[in-house]
Amino acid sequence: MDSFDKTVTRNALGFWEIANKPTAEQIKDYYAAKYYQEAKGSYELAYSDEELAYFRTKLSQRWSVIANRFSESGSMLDVGCGEGYALSFFDEMGWQVRGLDFSRAGIASKNPQCARFLIEGDVFGLLEKEHSAGAVYDVIWLQNVLEHVVDPVGLMSFLRPLVKPGGVLVVTVPNDFSRLQLEAKDRGVIDRDFWVALPDHLSYFSRNSLVNIGAHTGWNVLDILGDFPIDWFLFHPGANYIMDKSAGKAAHRARVTLENLIGENRVEDVTAFYSAMARIGMGRDLSAFYVP
Repeated sequence: MDSFDKTVTRNALGFWEIANKPTAEQIKDYYAAKYYQEAKGSYELAYSDEELAYFRTKLSQRWSVIANRFSESGSMLDVGCGEGYALSFFDEMGWQVRGLDFSRAGIASKNPQCARFLIEGDVFGLLEKEHSAGAVYDVIWLQNVLEHVVDPVGLMSFLRPLVKPGGVLVVTVPNDFSRLQLEAKDRGVIDRDFWVALPDHLSYFSRNSLVNIGAHTGWNVLDILGDFPIDWFLFHPGANYIMDKSAGKAAHRARVTLENLIGENRVEDVTAFYSAMARIGMGRDLSAFYVP
């Protein structure tokens, strides 16, 4: 897939997507190679205490949006559970959890206590089995998955019957082709659409397109949160991590510190802050909270 066509087109629902997408079988083969054969390289990093606090802070913020919908512990399915931090968070709260992923390398490296909750294999095939078995969950967690799939609209529709009445689908995606990114390119502070990452990312979402794709597939939106807009750093020549890769680690550390500092405030204020960030098109990632 090295010669992948990077041409993008705007979908009728408002998100951008690769014009000539690979087949589902090509994607399956690509991820099988990436996660099974190269998994060790993907999970060699050791996180600092501040980074671990950052992961916890972001999970707590997302949980706060949906917490009042559940009077007691429930069931949670993490689709593409990666290193298992969300599984660990919900498990600590007493929830029944299940994770699906192409590889167990991430969980084995970072949250081995959650390995018993993982079903390893082709995630989309495993979802088919969940569907066929009539499984339902209070929360389905889809963190940095929707942008990878060939048919994101189809996936959103497919997940609908897997969420219980009163349940929530939580979808986190990169905030790409944003006004901030396009302004940076127009001003010449970056020289390329760095967010077009192929063949990993096939679709590119904004707040509006997340609302549209939800409405089109039978979901209502509770809220959408942004996060820290690390892309702000692109406008400072000393912190432009795209034009100067050596600035990347410092930009990341600054984001982690600032996220944790913001997270020390009242959760209601933090949620309002990040909800407003999403509404004005800011934040490197967006988390949408959908209900049936």
